[in-house]
Amino acid sequence: MIDLRSDTVTRPGPAMRRAMAAAEVGDAVLGDDPTVLELEARTADLLGKEGALYMPSGTMANEVAVRAHTRPGDALLLDADSHICRFETGAPAALSGVTCRTLPAERGVFTGEAVRIAAAEAGMHSARPALVCIENTHNLGGGKVWPMEGIASVVAAARECGLRLHMDGARLWNAAAATGIPERVIAAHADSVAVCFSKGLGAPVGSCLVGDAEFIERARRVRQQFGGGMRQAGIVAAGALYALKHHRSRLSEDHENARALARGLAGLPGVRIRPGDVETNLVYFEIEGRDAAEFAERLQEVGVAMLPAGPHTLRAVTSLGITRADVDWTVGVLRRLLGGQRP
Repeated sequence: MIDLRSDTVTRPGPAMRRAMAAAEVGDAVLGDDPTVLELEARTADLLGKEGALYMPSGTMANEVAVRAHTRPGDALLLDADSHICRFETGAPAALSGVTCRTLPAERGVFTGEAVRIAAAEAGMHSARPALVCIENTHNLGGGKVWPMEGIASVVAAARECGLRLHMDGARLWNAAAATGIPERVIAAHADSVAVCFSKGLGAPVGSCLVGDAEFIERARRVRQQFGGGMRQAGIVAAGALYALKHHRSRLSEDHENARALARGLAGLPGVRIRPGDVETNLVYFEIEGRDAAEFAERLQEVGVAMLPAGPHTLRAVTSLGITRADVDWTVGVLRRLLGGQRP
């Protein structure tokens, strides 16, 4: 099976498994698991922050940040297609008592002016904006990388309006690989950043939330409230630590495979795609006149897995374990299916 459903389907290889099996552990909730401490320190250093907090998932990292930055009745300013707004099951309202105020955006990227307008419109009868959230890279934006000038514009507006800024950087590693800009530079002006180890980096479990020391202490208490405290977590943290040391440098391979896939798809009849929009490892494309869910089932039957992302849209994600040969095979399978031939 050529599995292009997500970069979360990566599996630990033999070297990562050996690192996990040999991990030195303690009690992470009590603060004495040496592998977790090393992972947190390394992540904080890479992102240029004072501290980091390891937890089971990217969703938890985002929602801990929301809770730590806000009070019930506050509002988040973010785009309607962001992961926090679309894919975290209403957690801002359910867990933190805050509402999502969506901003106009282009492929997930909004402007500082949009932040200023939303903040100015808040009054006695509306939720008070407290936190701006940006997603970098942006999933539904097709793996869009936030340009540095865009981040600077939003940060300036947030500061002007007295708002904090959280970056959902689940794929921040991809943004750094695509642009050549170090992670600490991309994250420099965010009050908090969530980064994921179980996507393109290939670790089996976990994300880190980073920020200044005071914020991390608040977040630690929230993590405990949300049930995210883990005991001998060094076993899984060792996988994330191995990924940080060995897999960041290869993310550009995923990006090149995604671009190759996009170029191949662009030459197929009935496929609509803009290859120039593929900046990282996510490829969205439309199949004219075809039901995406049914077409995904056909692909699954012949050994290629993708996810439907709309009535006629499919998403393919390149990641660890996907080769250029897999990409070429996938294009060939699609060509035959779209031409009415047997794959």
